[in-house]
Amino acid sequence: MDTVSLSSDDRDLIRSLIIADPALVLDDDQVMQRLVGEKNGERHVVDLRDRLVERLETRLDKLMTQQRSIIAAAYENVAGTNQVHRAVLALLEPSELPAFLKRLTVDVPAMLGLEEARLCREADVAETGPADGFGDDLHGRVVTMPEGMVDGYAALDGTQSGRVVLREAGAESELIFGEANPVQSEALMLLDIAGAPSMLVFGSSDPKKFDPTHGTDLLTFLSGVIERLLTQRLSDPEG
Repeated sequence: MDTVSLSSDDRDLIRSLIIADPALVLDDDQVMQRLVGEKNGERHVVDLRDRLVERLETRLDKLMTQQRSIIAAAYENVAGTNQVHRAVLALLEPSELPAFLKRLTVDVPAMLGLEEARLCREADVAETGPADGFGDDLHGRVVTMPEGMVDGYAALDGTQSGRVVLREAGAESELIFGEANPVQSEALMLLDIAGAPSMLVFGSSDPKKFDPTHGTDLLTFLSGVIERLLTQRLSDPEG
């Protein structure tokens, strides 16, 4: 069939007639066959039902994805809560200071799925280094720092906004964890131990483990427990 060339006025007239009386098209079998393309398999018009179904399926997929994300986040939160509760119960057991420090810096990180932990405390020292007098099996996990160093380290990237800081680990993390450490992200819990500014630093090899956008409620709770237990054990090292 030859294509008929229509002027703009003719097209506007046909359009206005169809809008005014759609039956002109819908009741004409030949016209509808031509539009739908039943004879040659072509589609000359858009099937709105198909488009509606496609849109509904797309929205359903998005809703399902969101639901799965919410459920996964809920499970992760429950799992994290259980881990922290187990860690707190484990910290309540050792009464002597060396055993408590080993539980804090070795056992608790393992319970939380982490690679490293350091307990840092300010003292009258010239540089950061392993603390003495807390047992030979801690392998540098208890660290003394010059005065002012705790706040200085926590504020390195300018994200400090509370007693818990979550961030990617920079080159400065070697100061805390030593060279050739696997730490890619870190959680800093600022503490006040018997009047001395201190911090417990957890390190993970997962760069997204401690993301600044994550919640800090559980670590804030854990830091409060650790602060109280440490203060008690420092006041009575022998238990």
